[in-house]
Amino acid sequence: MDVRSRTVTIPAGAVELPADLLVPEPATGVVLFAHGSGSSRHSPRNVAVAHVLNRSALATVLVDLLTPAEDQVDERTAELRFDIDLLAGRLAGIVDWLAAEEPYRALPVGLFGASTGAAAALVAAAERPGLVRAVVSRGGRPDLAGPALGRVRAPTLLLVGGRDEEVIALNEQAQDALPDDAELTVIPGATHLFEEPGTLEQVAHEAATWFTTHLPERTHFG
Repeated sequence: MDVRSRTVTIPAGAVELPADLLVPEPATGVVLFAHGSGSSRHSPRNVAVAHVLNRSALATVLVDLLTPAEDQVDERTAELRFDIDLLAGRLAGIVDWLAAEEPYRALPVGLFGASTGAAAALVAAAERPGLVRAVVSRGGRPDLAGPALGRVRAPTLLLVGGRDEEVIALNEQAQDALPDDAELTVIPGATHLFEEPGTLEQVAHEAATWFTTHLPERTHFG
């Protein structure tokens, strides 16, 4: 499958954020990634997952959610990476951009969040229920989405490592607050970062299956 790659700048509120777009031909949906604490759009784990989604005919958007100046502040204080409302607002702005921008407006949108990015993805899904059609969390902290969990309408898959016991408990609590079609899948033998052989590949497979199952049929492009 031919995959086109380009880097763009996406407006999100008062800032503009660099993003890498990977678009297979044809594409049947688009997945926006929300990276975790202290990471960026170059996260090797998210890039690896994105490539698997591309092979499933899904376009992907890997974006930096902080500006370079904000990133410098965050490296010193680690405060902005936990500002879920800030990150969710920027994700919602990017979702709006995808809904208006040709040719992406023809595609249903999914969100893939890792670590704290999972909370931001779920808040954004709650804020854009008519646009976000599916969510996947990898080793996420969905509990940080707070009351927004009860407003999420998109089918949500929570993926957690089997050896990440504290995060399993937090995901179980979040699942109870999410809609009935939310699912929790534990990846055996995996720790928080899914560094064990084969575990990240299982995450990518589960995510691809979830998105291809739950993103509705819309106009293809490519």
